[in-house]
Amino acid sequence: MKKAIKLASAIGIGSISTLIFFPSIALAQVNISVSTPPNLKIVDPGKLIGGIIGLILVVSALAAFIFLIWGGFGWITSGGDKAGVEAAQHRIQAALLGLFIVFAAWAIMLVAGQFLGFNLQNLSIPTPF
Repeated sequence: MKKAIKLASAIGIGSISTLIFFPSIALAQVNISVSTPPNLKIVDPGKLIGGIIGLILVVSALAAFIFLIWGGFGWITSGGDKAGVEAAQHRIQAALLGLFIVFAAWAIMLVAGQFLGFNLQNLSIPTPF
């Protein structure tokens, strides 16, 4: 029985029972303060959406560039194997198509922003009042 009590107190069952039976005592001892990091001040959801769109474009361009390098490396190391060369060519073609799509999406967003009058980096969401 003593071993069970020592084990229970070691894993914190005593604090759980205190929380269950005496919540005011257990919660009065907890003082958790989480402050906002100084570099993270998002007061406008439009800026958050614009930042997320920019992040998605950068990540997708990096992924396409990595696939382009992977395809080139596969072509170099194929050693003349026809299947390896074809796989590398398809990977390079897919990476170039992906880069084209990413930059086309970026250009379309810039052109649409000019015509509709919004800036993607400083996107503002209208409020009802």
